[in-house]
Amino acid sequence: MSRRALRSFRENALIYDVIVVGSGFSAIAVTCNLIEQLPASAKVAVVGDDPGFGRGTAYRTELYLHRLNVPAGRMSLLPHQPDDFVDWLKRHGRLMQAGDFASRSDYGLYVRDTLARLLRKRDGRCRVDFIKAKAAGCVERYSSTLAFHLGNGDEIAGRNVVLCLGVGNASLPVDPDGVPPSLRSRIIENPWRLSWLRRVASSDAVCILGSGLTMIDQVLALRAHGHSGRIDVLSRRGLAPLGHARKLPAPLPIDVEALPDTISEILKSLRGKSRTVADWRGVMDGLRPATQALWQRLSSKERSRFLRHALPWWNIHRHRVAPDVFDRFEKLVSDGIVRFHAGFLKSLGAQEGRLLASYRVRATPQIAGINADWLVNCTGMERAGISHSPLLKEMSRFQLIVPDPLGLGIQVNAASEVTAPSEISPARLFAVGALTAGQFWEITAVPDIRVQAKAVAEEIVSRG
Repeated sequence: MSRRALRSFRENALIYDVIVVGSGFSAIAVTCNLIEQLPASAKVAVVGDDPGFGRGTAYRTELYLHRLNVPAGRMSLLPHQPDDFVDWLKRHGRLMQAGDFASRSDYGLYVRDTLARLLRKRDGRCRVDFIKAKAAGCVERYSSTLAFHLGNGDEIAGRNVVLCLGVGNASLPVDPDGVPPSLRSRIIENPWRLSWLRRVASSDAVCILGSGLTMIDQVLALRAHGHSGRIDVLSRRGLAPLGHARKLPAPLPIDVEALPDTISEILKSLRGKSRTVADWRGVMDGLRPATQALWQRLSSKERSRFLRHALPWWNIHRHRVAPDVFDRFEKLVSDGIVRFHAGFLKSLGAQEGRLLASYRVRATPQIAGINADWLVNCTGMERAGISHSPLLKEMSRFQLIVPDPLGLGIQVNAASEVTAPSEISPARLFAVGALTAGQFWEITAVPDIRVQAKAVAEEIVSRG
């Protein structure tokens, strides 16, 4: 980092004990834990420009069919208050038990209310400033602080920094150069901007790229808005998420240390275990608490093999949907309204005034096409990395962070503290959530993030 960069920071900028960078669930989880643990003399800044602070994309949806894919009893924001979310549901007239699947909208409201409740506490609470701005750049101010230039022109510095930057919607798999301008507006690159649904006629044909959880959400949203036309779903393998059992099976305890060291042998072992139980979900749920430990045992080569070959099957078994939502979706499939195609998208164009998605049919040289009035990008969230964030790219250039070699965020240690080769010793720098997938793998769901957020807050407090 240059001397010029060091001098460019204003000497009178406000210094915080902790700066939380981000405005999604990870940021709110860290903030809540800091409020509970820091002394009254501490100062915290939360920096983010998302107007739906804390709710993010997932929990902002208002459609009741957009459900959590984790039972309510495992979704409390603070891990030491396990019944908090279920109690909130009851107080707000939602007649749900711990094993039920609440709406994502309700969860977003619960997260907001939990933060508000902690902020209402005046005595003994640390100062928290919410700064509605994007952290546009960073520079080390002194040896013990890291400073940020904000999009609103202000500058702040922190002794501890927690990066809670999530990931955005993945880009289209191919460039839509072949689509005439008159049809470009019918390509929906970000399906979570739900205003596009109002423009879809009831009989329009829709092509959805990607067959994961986002696809199911958009299919149900289309039906809720009166759509009755055909929906074609194209993905590389034509796989769709499976459903949770109506009665959750008992998890089968898994000894991670007894599992083999290669992905092939691990899958063979897990398949064998699934034949010994009444419901294969018991094996997946038993593996769930040990997933991070298993990932950390794998060599870089085996992690890469998992991402190339096993990830789609992991996703459909691991990330399941609520039983009633799954039944609704399966009915649409069995009635022929939703049709699956397995293949590799080759190009986007037009034919007779409609969109045309051309693809190579899986395991064959055959080229097929799907004609549709609308094309919706549901290929999911981009893999955690630094390319989507100007701030992270600058921090990487200054060697304050190092990208994970498999593209799974940035390098952190077991305490979620960023590891980097820079000889400069700035503020203590942590990351929470998707950015730490290279270290933890399973770190995008609430049960994992809330534990990580609490641990990071405790680490910050323990060192003063």
